[in-house]
Amino acid sequence: MDLKQLEYFVRVAELGSFTRASVALGIAQPALSRQIRLLEVELRQNLLTRNGRGALPTEAGGLLLEHGRGILHQVQIARDALGAVRGALSGRVSVGLPPSLSRLVTVPLTQAFKTRLPEAQLTLTEGFSVLMHEGLRTGNLDMAVLYNAAPSLDLEVTSLHKEELVLISKKSTGAAHLPISLAAVAALPLILPSRPNSFRILLDAEMHAIGTTPNITLEVDGLNAILSLVKAGLGHAVLPSYTLSHFEDQAHFMLRRIKSPRITSQLSLVRPTRRPITQTQKVALEIVNAVVMQAVKTYR
Repeated sequence: MDLKQLEYFVRVAELGSFTRASVALGIAQPALSRQIRLLEVELRQNLLTRNGRGALPTEAGGLLLEHGRGILHQVQIARDALGAVRGALSGRVSVGLPPSLSRLVTVPLTQAFKTRLPEAQLTLTEGFSVLMHEGLRTGNLDMAVLYNAAPSLDLEVTSLHKEELVLISKKSTGAAHLPISLAAVAALPLILPSRPNSFRILLDAEMHAIGTTPNITLEVDGLNAILSLVKAGLGHAVLPSYTLSHFEDQAHFMLRRIKSPRITSQLSLVRPTRRPITQTQKVALEIVNAVVMQAVKTYR
């Protein structure tokens, strides 16, 4: 059994699509299909059911997928061990970051990787929680920084930081820096991300608990766009204070703490439990933990 063919099969099975797998692997789709077919001929089993919506593992394919993940992981562990013998950890590490943190940590995270893991390949992906969960499930991500990660047998969750959400408004005179009640926030024209954004879900739940709902002027799925609209005076945002790192000139904004109740978001580092962790990934977890903690500490 050819390891490359096994890798191709695992990726197609995880992504459920030859098209998505060909993009992820950097191989033409006809060549990918040919290699999977050769594997099926060798094993004398149909491994994938192809239909208009993609490709799903057959019963035999599901069994090979389970073993294939373990085989490929053991190969990676062997490569890492050989790298350690010559004094270097290597391999690919893929990390998912939420948009609110990406600008703040991308540069220091990359610099820390180059220092501690110079022979490892770092891949950074920015996206909201739904995308991050999918990446962890399919194997596209080794770890991700998530907000309010739900407990799961499939995920190892390490708490990093509890962050209060604050009201972000256009700079003005008067009530700057004075706390504001959540009920008062609900009455303001708000510019919020759409569900299932974790901040939106949290805000809706906290407002529901006090018997109110947000007055939504606009739903915008993009932090830069939200803050640009706030800067123009078209509404207010409810986000962590460090999201202002997306703007070079933060003097256009004012922050107000929210009280009665406070809204606290949990930031966590998450990795899948069903895939064993390599030594390179263990060091990567330490790096991500340290860099994120240092970055958000500035805004406490």
